[in-house]
Amino acid sequence: MKKLKIGIIGCGGIANEKHMPSLAKCSDMCEMVAFCDIIEERAVKAAKEYGTEDAKIYTDHQELLKDPEIDVVHVLTPNVSHCEITVHAFEAGKHVMCEKPMAANTADAQKMIDAWKASGKMFTIGYQNRFRGEIQHVKKACEAGDLGEIYYARAHALRRRGVPTWGVFTNKALQGGGPLIDIGTHALDMTLWLMDNYEPDRVLGSVYHKLGNLPDAAACNDGGPWDPETFDVEDSAMGFIKMKNGATILLESSWAINLTDCREACTTLCGTKAGADILSGDSYPISKLVYNRGIYGKKMTEETLIEEEDTYYEGEMLNPCVIEAKQWIRAILEGTEPLVKPEQAFVVTQILEAIYRSSETGKEVVFD
Repeated sequence: MKKLKIGIIGCGGIANEKHMPSLAKCSDMCEMVAFCDIIEERAVKAAKEYGTEDAKIYTDHQELLKDPEIDVVHVLTPNVSHCEITVHAFEAGKHVMCEKPMAANTADAQKMIDAWKASGKMFTIGYQNRFRGEIQHVKKACEAGDLGEIYYARAHALRRRGVPTWGVFTNKALQGGGPLIDIGTHALDMTLWLMDNYEPDRVLGSVYHKLGNLPDAAACNDGGPWDPETFDVEDSAMGFIKMKNGATILLESSWAINLTDCREACTTLCGTKAGADILSGDSYPISKLVYNRGIYGKKMTEETLIEEEDTYYEGEMLNPCVIEAKQWIRAILEGTEPLVKPEQAFVVTQILEAIYRSSETGKEVVFD
């Protein structure tokens, strides 16, 4: 079987923690042959650790994209550069995996969609939480109709003191926002996907800058103190989302908030037949999956403990990030659709931008 040749654009944290280790476990299907980063030392290090013997090093993504042997690129750069690099990649005839969020705003996301459709190549976004075992279990329950009509949901992305102090996370010019666009995007993606509902009607949002510039708050951060002087993104943001079919989603996100029940990368679903709670984050050292319903005149709660991150996949126990990589590479080789579709990620970006815009204007944002 032909091995796909992959170029890595952006060799920072997400590349080293997620994409390159995961692709390395797909060595029967692909190999990493080129690495690009504006800091050359990062690309050199990545090539030594994950690349082929003749792996090439670049500091300009346009030069990497000129290589006709590269089949696929992974765009792993700060949010605001996703659009430009992805569009260039499609114009160069490459398949693209872009790390979440799809883009910093809807206009950029639309450019990416247009370039993808014109290219005839494959495109996906890095929402690896869909591949977690408990998420897959709830998806099957939803598809089987076990929850009935899901008319209310809460998308949770709350950290008590979890500001990322590395990279450019607190730089609005490069990231486009804070916890809403960083971790709120994961919670919203999984909620929309489980509900199979991608038609927002209106959004009302509130974005807060309350703790980010307070030295006392910064001093007790889990990842070490952040710099209050350079913290120019929100520290929390909330959105009330009304869907066209009448369903409601409450999205809550924070890097820093005075709250003890902090849930992240999880969701609560309320249906006419049953409800489901996926519980994970700071307040849940062991993730839980809880179903609830009323049956035979009694309230029933069923709890399943998720004791490890690995998920059973094709005869192996694999991390969700590895599963994401395997299904993406296989989709290209076999001509099938990846699990995360660009049109779905586009709606996530639309809603996130609407929350920011609503907070700025003090008005709800109505979708056409």
